[in-house]
Amino acid sequence: MCGIVGYSGKQEAAPILLEGLKKLEYRGYDSAGVAVIGADRIRIEKVGGRIALLDEKTEGGKKLPGTVGIGHTRWATHGAPTDMNAHPHLSNDGRFAIVHNGIIENYASIREELLRDGYKFESETDTEVIVHLLEKYYDGDMKNTLRSVASKLSGSYALGILCSEYPDRVFAVRESSPLIIGIGVGENFFASDVTALVQHTKNVIYLEDGEFAVISPANIEVFDYAGRTVEKPVSRITWSVKAAEKGGYPHFMLKEIHEEPGAVKATIAPRIRDGEVVLDDLPFSEEYLQSVDQITITACGSAYHAGLVGRLAIEKMAGIPVRVELASELRYSDPIINEKTLVIVISQSGETADTIAAERECKALGAKVLGIVNVVGSTVAKLADYVLYTWAGPEIAVATTKGYTTQLAALYLVALFLGKQRKRLPEEEYREYIDEIDRLPKLMQDTIDMNYALPDLAAQIYEKPAVFYIGRNTDYAVSLEGALKLKEISYIHAEAYAAGELKHGTIALIDVGTPVVALCCNEALLEKTMSNVIEVKARGAKVISVTFRDEDEVIAQSDECILVPRTKTLFAPILEILPLQMLAYYTADKKGCDIDKPKNLAKSVTVE
Repeated sequence: MCGIVGYSGKQEAAPILLEGLKKLEYRGYDSAGVAVIGADRIRIEKVGGRIALLDEKTEGGKKLPGTVGIGHTRWATHGAPTDMNAHPHLSNDGRFAIVHNGIIENYASIREELLRDGYKFESETDTEVIVHLLEKYYDGDMKNTLRSVASKLSGSYALGILCSEYPDRVFAVRESSPLIIGIGVGENFFASDVTALVQHTKNVIYLEDGEFAVISPANIEVFDYAGRTVEKPVSRITWSVKAAEKGGYPHFMLKEIHEEPGAVKATIAPRIRDGEVVLDDLPFSEEYLQSVDQITITACGSAYHAGLVGRLAIEKMAGIPVRVELASELRYSDPIINEKTLVIVISQSGETADTIAAERECKALGAKVLGIVNVVGSTVAKLADYVLYTWAGPEIAVATTKGYTTQLAALYLVALFLGKQRKRLPEEEYREYIDEIDRLPKLMQDTIDMNYALPDLAAQIYEKPAVFYIGRNTDYAVSLEGALKLKEISYIHAEAYAAGELKHGTIALIDVGTPVVALCCNEALLEKTMSNVIEVKARGAKVISVTFRDEDEVIAQSDECILVPRTKTLFAPILEILPLQMLAYYTADKKGCDIDKPKNLAKSVTVE
């Protein structure tokens, strides 16, 4: 969840490191720091708090002269978010400095060993054991030293390392945590995310697990843990710096909501040709598709909610039984998965630790894995047998918006593809679905345009202690994501419930004036949902309905309405969520919350 950057070149390093860390703020963090090799020693500055404090403390980097350095934003796992626990950490002899993403699972035993050897610890972090191991095993050859240290560590780590005896180089190590090298002219970089690199270069190398790199201004060498040279392909970043900037919007989240119609079009358009869903990314054999007797979808957070919608679409269109499992639960549940199971793994970043662990577990059980991810070259993508990229572009706000809707779009494509390939969908129905999915980007834009009054609705709920979301079937799946958005960024207690479960305890929480957001776009169950709306109104709830703009009965029964264009029931979730994202945004804005960087959350959850 942290961010790391490194630089070796001819320019002053500290300003470049600070700039890179600012590009990684969206990942979530609670402290930050930089280390630079100066004329006589490694110099470190770090703070508990925002990068702005670090920028001020170092006078924009001027207090740390030197052309080689590393930087870090930390999200606390071991030890409080204090100056002392912030990275980088320095070895007792001052020879090494280190930044680290991930978790060292065996740090406690290593720490005890190092304490017995006389090493002194300044922090409560698991990371500090690494810098003391570097000092302990240093033999004058950094390659040998890195191999020795890596052999002692268990867990996940991306490391950036400085050694004062190599004043023109930085060292990078990857094990189960993303790390990318940027290739410049007379300068080279590394970072945990291409967002920190794209302003300097679009040519990158993706390190794999078990690899480390020696980076100088003129050269990049990559080795494996056996010390063998690894030839790495160079990849090209295809999006621009402007794609990662606000573009005049007050927050990245609002910008990204407005980008959703275009992002979904980018997901769908290249994959519908001549009235057919064409998924070149998924070269399934007919024999394999006919052998699949179940699908398991696994993901975390919003991606899990996308999976719940995906389940309903796949079962309806393809007739295959689907179950949806939280990745953090599946990996420990002894799942019933085999070679006849297709596993769909969903992750925006492709680096979600629990999701990666679940993916590995499913592959070990013999299943084929289809990854639905946004980030090219991510761990989920590399582990998967098949990959469907969402092409959402960079998503900077911590709370996902276009990441979620492009996942829905990808799942709709998979459902249609499977339905056609398995000869489950009648041709006429297939054509109707194709026509409708083609219209979704326009319908999404219409949804955004018609809900201009949402700031006024937000003003009615921003002081409420709780908001409840209800719905059935597809609407229930959307209600879970709508509630998550509100709680993530406004910190209002928001809960989603299956509307049919109200009588089983939930209705006891409804008081006079309690806002209840009722999702009312599942036509087959609309009568049932409306009976639930009447139940909560009878207890004094203020009902805010999300419904089709021509659904007169729902509009008449509601205190407030959020309207969307009419579409097929299975596609309604991709429209319904847009105004719920906007409602959460305007509510958080009314409360003065830090919308793009909500407290305690991180963009890419790379630890368990």
